[in-house]
Amino acid sequence: MSEKKEPSVWEGFKAFLMRGNVVDLAVAVVIGAAFTNIVNSVVKGIINPVIGAIGTKNLDHYSSCIKEPCTGTGDSATGVRIMWGSVLGSTLTFVITAAVVYFLMVLPMSKYLARMEARRKEKEGAREVVEVTELEVLKEIRDALVAQRGSGHNER
Repeated sequence: MSEKKEPSVWEGFKAFLMRGNVVDLAVAVVIGAAFTNIVNSVVKGIINPVIGAIGTKNLDHYSSCIKEPCTGTGDSATGVRIMWGSVLGSTLTFVITAAVVYFLMVLPMSKYLARMEARRKEKEGAREVVEVTELEVLKEIRDALVAQRGSGHNER
C-alpha cells in the first residue's frame, strides 16, 4: 500500500495560477483597463465635443433642479440636482465600449468559429461518404462470395 501524498498549499496555488483560464482572465482584465482608457478618450475627445456643438462640451454640466435653490457646485451646492449629464456620458461610454467589443472581437471570433465548425462538418461528411462507399463495396464482396459458394456447392 502506497500512501498518497497531499499536495502542499504552495503546489495547489501554483497549479491554480498556471491554469489557462486564470491567465486568460488576468490578460483580459489588463487589456480591458487599457481599452477603457481608449474609450474614455474617444468619448471625451470626440463624442462630447459633438454634443457640445449643441450645448456644453462637458456632459457633467447637464442637470435638472428638483428642489430650489440650485446654486453653487461641489460642497457649496444648495438644492437637489439630478445630474443626468453624468449618466448620459457613462451610458455613451458603455454603448461605445460594447459596440467596439462586439464588432472588433465577438463578431469576428464567432464568424471564425462558424467557419471552423463548417470545415469540421465538411470533413466529417466526406469521411461518412467514404465510409458508406467502403461499406457498399464490402457488401458487394460479401454478396459475390456468397454467390460463389452457392454456385460451388451446387456443382458438387
